Amino acid sequence: MRMIFAGFAALALTTAAHAQDDAESAILSELGEPNVSANVDNGARIFRRCQACHTVEEGGRNMVGPNLHGVFGRESGHKDDFRYSPAMSESEVVWSAETLDAYLTNPREYIRGNRMSFAGLRDEQDRHDLIAWLAINTH
Repeated sequence: MRMIFAGFAALALTTAAHAQDDAESAILSELGEPNVSANVDNGARIFRRCQACHTVEEGGRNMVGPNLHGVFGRESGHKDDFRYSPAMSESEVVWSAETLDAYLTNPREYIRGNRMSFAGLRDEQDRHDLIAWLAINTH
């Protein structure tokens, strides 16, 4: 009996893992290349640099920077419970893979006068990996 239960449990875990993989693939396919083939594990490692200021989970708290859940498709500077710089609030940028890529390359240059102290990610592949990870984890 235990072996049957263990078999069902393993099957359930495998099915859940495939469903999660399918959901992640669907999210990444919406972004298109180069994000579809991004290294999401590397994106998670890169996000560790961001964790001092940002959270990603739904309902997560704002820190020095806003919670990033739901960031894709949101207009910059318009999360109700966070006080943004005037530059960010007035920029009219809508966050997408493309705008995040440009912003993360050099935040101070992309939106002049914003308060984010992060200097940027110069490595293009690291940006794609981070954006893919963000898409999956803020969806």
